Amino acid sequence: MKIRITSVLVDDQQKALKFYTEVLGFVKKTDVPMGEHSWLTVVSAAEQEGVELLLEPMGFEPARVYQKALYDAGIPLTAFNVDDLDEEYSRLSDAGVKFSMQPQMMGPVKLAVLDDTCGNRIQLVQVI
Repeated sequence: MKIRITSVLVDDQQKALKFYTEVLGFVKKTDVPMGEHSWLTVVSAAEQEGVELLLEPMGFEPARVYQKALYDAGIPLTAFNVDDLDEEYSRLSDAGVKFSMQPQMMGPVKLAVLDDTCGNRIQLVQVI
């Protein structure tokens, strides 16, 4: 069994695509129109055949409640690994990304949490 696709809930797929590609540096993998929304995925530029991240539109009201509850509680929806968290933090901060948690050591990892502009907090993780 393997993880092939995972998702993040987004309030606007095109805004999310712009943030995840132009700011975070992912690459668009799939964009299949499906009525009002698309099957829209991005992948790591370094692993383009790897796990796809589905930019999942919130067309289901309980999803909005869930996303808002996580955000208001300060809980990240998901986490992305990075090789050098301090470098990524600096690059993203310079690009205007807002962080709710600056890089901090937590046991064997260094963590930071950013706002993806689409209603989510995303944790960045560097294994030390």
